[in-house]
Amino acid sequence: MNFPAASLPTIAQPLARYAAWRRAGDLVFLSGVIAVDPAAQRIVQGYGDIPDAAADLIGRTGEFSSDFKDGPILAQSWYVLDRVRLTIEAAGGQMSDVFKLVQYFKNLDHFPHYSRVRKLFFPGEPPASTVVEVSAMLPSADILIEVEATAYLPLR
Repeated sequence: MNFPAASLPTIAQPLARYAAWRRAGDLVFLSGVIAVDPAAQRIVQGYGDIPDAAADLIGRTGEFSSDFKDGPILAQSWYVLDRVRLTIEAAGGQMSDVFKLVQYFKNLDHFPHYSRVRKLFFPGEPPASTVVEVSAMLPSADILIEVEATAYLPLR
């Protein structure tokens, strides 16, 4: 699944002094990814902040009330999983190499929306998964989800 990312960074970008990802032998560990483009200093707020093709794929209806209500979690879900995908690809792998996800939600009611988007990135066997509700996430109350991933990428 490829979408234009002209103004978006190619991998998840740390917001502070930590690594976006680290390799330990055959394993690649991604730091938690949130829907923030640090270069543009912008939080993904809805469909307008992701490529049109992605917004249409994940459910943009063109109806203001529906898109206003569901757009933020769907757009953040897509953005975060796409940053995971791009980061895994930069490490030499693909999404099917991801075997474990830890997903942090500000509101567990958002999980069904996220789950629909996650199926697009993992159409085959899904990774092992942990879902946790947290009271807040950095850097803003506008952040609805954070995802960390672990992939098996044997050294070649």
